[in-house]
Amino acid sequence: MFLRRRFYLLLLAVALLTGIGYAYAPLYTAGRWLTLLLLLATVADIVLLWHKRAVTAERHLSSRFSNGDDNPVTISVQSSYPFPVRFEVIDELPFQFQQRDNTSHFSPFCSATSGDASLAKNSHPSLFTLHFSLRPTRRGIYSFGHVLVFVSTRLGLVERRYRCAAPCDVSVYPSYQKLHQYELMAISQNLQEPGIKRIRRIGHNTDFEHIRDYLRGDDYRTVNWRATARLSRPMVNVYQDERSQQVFSVIDKGRVMQQAFQGMTLLDYAVNASLALSYVAMRKEDRAGLLTFANRLDTFVAPDRRPGHINKLMETLYAEQTDFGETDFSALSVAVGRHISKHSLLVLYTNFMGQVSLQRQLPFLQQIARRHRLLVVFFEDIELQQFIDAPIRNDEERCQHEVAEKFAMEKQLISATLRQYGILSLLTTPQALSVNVINRYLAVRTASL
Repeated sequence: MFLRRRFYLLLLAVALLTGIGYAYAPLYTAGRWLTLLLLLATVADIVLLWHKRAVTAERHLSSRFSNGDDNPVTISVQSSYPFPVRFEVIDELPFQFQQRDNTSHFSPFCSATSGDASLAKNSHPSLFTLHFSLRPTRRGIYSFGHVLVFVSTRLGLVERRYRCAAPCDVSVYPSYQKLHQYELMAISQNLQEPGIKRIRRIGHNTDFEHIRDYLRGDDYRTVNWRATARLSRPMVNVYQDERSQQVFSVIDKGRVMQQAFQGMTLLDYAVNASLALSYVAMRKEDRAGLLTFANRLDTFVAPDRRPGHINKLMETLYAEQTDFGETDFSALSVAVGRHISKHSLLVLYTNFMGQVSLQRQLPFLQQIARRHRLLVVFFEDIELQQFIDAPIRNDEERCQHEVAEKFAMEKQLISATLRQYGILSLLTTPQALSVNVINRYLAVRTASL
């Protein structure tokens, strides 16, 4: 049982009235009667609320959340009290959200109030549904507690607490909600709507299919001399149209990817973009693979385009943890040479703070680019750009703007240096990463025709 603010205010008023009664006798008598009336009203309020368990609440949410997206949550509260009651609902959210204002008030006789929540009154006179959304910024397990419902009557003197909805855990996966958007657009070949270009299929006659007997008119360059010698008759190789290429998402998990924008690290943005790129690539009949590294090779997923492969990539990306160590691009070069033998498109998600950091890694990037098509994706500092765009008010800020512009120019020089050595580059903001990477992938794929 919890005494409400109204009870204490009335008790204070009665006490003051009784105190004044020592100077004016009639008020003392009135104060005693009001005290008795307050006591009876409180007892009546308790009896009304505790004569039976009359409130239930359920929490409805998905078994997994999409990282960086708004995930809907619904709380249904039902009352079997024969009279209107006021509800105060507190959902015990996971600590990762750091929300302290998740209390919602609603009742049949007052309007609903809740931060970002909305209230829906159902056809049943005592059933209420509370709708709100949660945006996680980290992958992992999020533990929900109970739904606490505090109930009070019109008297508003005491309130009863109901502990409803059993605790549950929700896994936060890489952003899979956007995959449905890309799926619909890929099926309809309408990928230009969010700025994504339309392309056609690759058609190079380079993929081996089988060996058959030589026929008049066959190209002598396709003769398989080993099969010919073994079978004592001319045999030729038959090739089919190459309809797919290998697309690898290569994610740097070093400390340079721990910088955060809008609550999400660059690593989480790269994870979300990798999943979206892999999905679109598979819809385009390419084979998607994954490679993560820091000071050594950490994860390698062989390229594939079978229907269940996207789930394998999602589970692998979900388990990726951050590493605050220094990135070793020499280990990446060795891993690529060891595990990727066929010419592929490698999309490398990393971040360079300046020309000096690039020059240290450039020889290893060149070594990778000699055998594969390499696209280096790094990030623009949004806060730095906002500072540059802000008006200058004094000489001190003028100097600060010059330094900030120098750092911003460094990013452009990095992009130009990579192009100079035949390495593709993409400088993008974290928010636009997924769409910009898919745009660039489709442009590179079109250029391969």
